[in-house]
Amino acid sequence: MEKKQGVGITITQHILNQQRGNPDATGAFTTLLNELIVAAKVISREVNKAGLVDILGSTGRINVQNERVQKLDVFANQIIIERMQHIGQLCCMVSEENADLIEIPSRFPKGNYVLLFDPLDGSSNIDVNVSIGTIFSIYRRKTSGSDNEVPLSEVLQPGKNQVAAGYFLYGSSTMMVYTTGNGAGVHGFTLYPSLGEFLLSHELIKIPEKAKTYSVNEGNYHYWDDKTKALVDFFKARDKETGRPYTSRYVGSLVADFHRNLLKGGIFLYPSDNKDPKKPTGKLRLMVEANPLALVVKEAGGYASDGHGPILEIEPTELHQRTPLFIGSKKDVELAEAVMKGQTRL
Repeated sequence: MEKKQGVGITITQHILNQQRGNPDATGAFTTLLNELIVAAKVISREVNKAGLVDILGSTGRINVQNERVQKLDVFANQIIIERMQHIGQLCCMVSEENADLIEIPSRFPKGNYVLLFDPLDGSSNIDVNVSIGTIFSIYRRKTSGSDNEVPLSEVLQPGKNQVAAGYFLYGSSTMMVYTTGNGAGVHGFTLYPSLGEFLLSHELIKIPEKAKTYSVNEGNYHYWDDKTKALVDFFKARDKETGRPYTSRYVGSLVADFHRNLLKGGIFLYPSDNKDPKKPTGKLRLMVEANPLALVVKEAGGYASDGHGPILEIEPTELHQRTPLFIGSKKDVELAEAVMKGQTRL
């Protein structure tokens, strides 16, 4: 477990302190994270003035997920790609907005890391000024080399192989929450606009083991299977001994719902449903949404499951693979998993 370093230190100091604690560190990872932070600052600036300029609304284009792309999505995606492609630490990137691997142009040096990201999670909430965010995940490629083309097998790794993961939340303030795994803990940093710096504000975040909040889109209730319905009905039922009913909190931005539950405790559910035959296993993306948040919650003492086992153990077979997601306080998610597996009847 990492020692406490004191609230108020900059994100740069924090990353460098972690680097000093790793004798094998080369500085490449630090460079990567620092440049990603710069990209997030640019996105944060544009998000904060989005109501004042013509960057709200839809481009009219449909992305690879068959969703209407918002203008700010396009901007965020472009900023991350442009800022990250030249740093020399990446062999390729993956974005929710791009169908295929994003190759590093031949004019730039390559490295051994892979960056996966959702440039602007919760984009349907952009026009109504609700918190949105950028989710990111970093892997080390399986083999070192400077091949012009990176095999898909180098990218399709289970979440347990992530070397770092986290998110930027653009809300009443801009925050960065991240972990490097392996017991390093989860840390939150708040952007101070007057300084232009992320300062440590939430050190060694721990999610309560059990809570009384559930987050789910109950508008899909009639599309769920009987086990999912029973689970949500259980959370809503009155039972003083077990502290029910739970409180319902659902924003519609995964990163915002997750962040609240991470700090206060709770379970977020996005189960599979029969609403869309094209998405029988759920809506959320394994690689750019579920895996990074699963690593964060694990390091904070929580758990993430697809209803049958740990999200972090899933061996991906597709770049934009979808998955059901049950994530949050450990005991609540373990109960949900037991129900979905048929081990517990409610």
